[in-house]
Amino acid sequence: MGQNSVIVLLGASGNLAAKKLHRRGLLSDKLKIIGFDLTHMSHDDFIEHVKSCVDQSSPELEDHFKAFRERCSYITINQDAGDDSFVVLKKRMESFIEGDETQNRHFYMALPPNIYVAVSEQLRRNCYSEKGDSQIIFEKPFGHDLESSVELHKKLEPNWKESEIFRIDHYLGKEMVKNIMTLRFGNPMFGALWDCNHIDNIQISMTEDIGTEGRGGYFDDVGIIRDVMQNHLMQILALTTMERPGSFSAEDLRQEKARVLRLVPPLEARHTLAGQFIRTKDGKHPGYKDDDDVPEDSRCATFCTTVAYVRNARWENVPFILKSGKALSESKTEIRIQLKDTTDAMLRNTSHNQLIIRIQPNEAVRLKMNAKMPGLELRTVETELDLTYKQTVEDPDIPEAYEALLLDAFRGDYSESVSEEELEASWKIFTPLLHELEGNKNIVPTPYVYGSEGPDGLEEFIASYQVQK
Repeated sequence: MGQNSVIVLLGASGNLAAKKLHRRGLLSDKLKIIGFDLTHMSHDDFIEHVKSCVDQSSPELEDHFKAFRERCSYITINQDAGDDSFVVLKKRMESFIEGDETQNRHFYMALPPNIYVAVSEQLRRNCYSEKGDSQIIFEKPFGHDLESSVELHKKLEPNWKESEIFRIDHYLGKEMVKNIMTLRFGNPMFGALWDCNHIDNIQISMTEDIGTEGRGGYFDDVGIIRDVMQNHLMQILALTTMERPGSFSAEDLRQEKARVLRLVPPLEARHTLAGQFIRTKDGKHPGYKDDDDVPEDSRCATFCTTVAYVRNARWENVPFILKSGKALSESKTEIRIQLKDTTDAMLRNTSHNQLIIRIQPNEAVRLKMNAKMPGLELRTVETELDLTYKQTVEDPDIPEAYEALLLDAFRGDYSESVSEEELEASWKIFTPLLHELEGNKNIVPTPYVYGSEGPDGLEEFIASYQVQK
C-alpha cells in the first residue's frame, strides 16, 4: 500500500513533524525515516530521542508511537570517512525497496547553512534516486544577503534542479497565513476594498516576549531583519498584496508573489527605526549584551520597524509598516489593515475601520467598525465582529506549520515552497538597508527595556505614516 518513500533527517535532532502526519494517517505505509547525523547514537538512543518529541498522554497515542517508531532508524556520520557514510545511507535506503519498486527520497537539511553545499553534493553523488523522485528540503536562512543567496543557488544548481529544492518558510504553513488568500479572493466585500482608494496603511508585525535566550552568539550574526523580516514578513506582505493568481497552482501562486515583491523598492534607513533591548531596572531580565557570547560593542538590532511601498496602481502611496522584535511586552503576529477615514459631514467621533488578521496566538479575524450607540441620540460606538477560531469552531484542528509544509513537500506540492525568484526579490529589498545599518558605525540601535513596547519614539514613528484623526 502506498508509495515507497524515505525521509532522511540530516541533523536528526531537528524537526520531527512527520510524527503528527503519521498520527493523522497521512503517511504512506511504506515511508521510512532515517536519522543521519554526526551525533553518535545507537538505534535505541534515536528512538528515545523520537519518543521525547512525541505525545503519549493516552493509550491511543502510545499505540501510534509504537507504529511510528517502526519507521525509524539511525546512521551516525563518520566525518573523516569522506563519502563512506553516504554510501551506507544509500544501502540503507535501497534495503527498503522490494522488487522493481521506485523510491522517492526526501532529504531534510536541518544543518548549519555553511555546509549546505558540501552535503548536497555528497547526497547527489551517492544517494540520488535514479528511478524515483529526489528532493532536498532547506530551512532559512537562504544566504546572508543578495550576493550570498545568489551564490548559494549557483552552487546548488549543478546538482539539484529548482523543481527538486523545497525551501521552507514555516510561516507559510501557519493556518492564518494560508487563510489570507481565502479571505481576499473568497469574499467580494474584501476584494472591493483591497486597494489604495480604501486602505490608508497596513501593519505587519511579529513580536516576541522573550529575548535571545542564550542564542546571542548566533543571533549577533543574523539580527532581527534576517531572522524574521526578510523571510516571514515578506511572505505575508506578498500574500497580502499580490494580484489574484490564474490558479492556486504552485507555478501561478509563486509567480504572483515574486511579481509583487519585485515592485517593492529597496528599504531605506531614513524610514527605519532599529533597537536593541537592555536589562530591566530590577535586573530580573538581562539585556542583549549581557549574553557572554555577544560583543560589548554589538550594534545588532533585536528590534526593527521599517516602511515599505509597492509601486503599482493598486497600492500607490500605501505604507506597509513592518515591525518585529524580541524581548517586547507580548508575543503576537498579526496583520492590521487600517481603512481610510469617513467624512465628518454626518457622523462625528468615528473610529477607523480595521481588519485584523491574528496569525498567532489565538488565531482570529476581527473587523473593527462603527455602529450607533443605543439610545435616543445619534452617537457612534466602535464595535467588533470577531471570528476567533477557538470560539467559533468547536475543537478546531489546527495543524502545526511544519506538519502542513512537510505534507506538501512529500506530495510534491511546491505552492508553499519559497521560489528562487521570491528569494532574490526579497533580498533585493533588504540588502541595501542591511549594508547601511551594519556598515555605518554612526547608526546605533536605540535601547529599549526588556518587556517594553519598544524603543522610545516608536509610537510617533508609526503615527507619522498613518492618517491622523
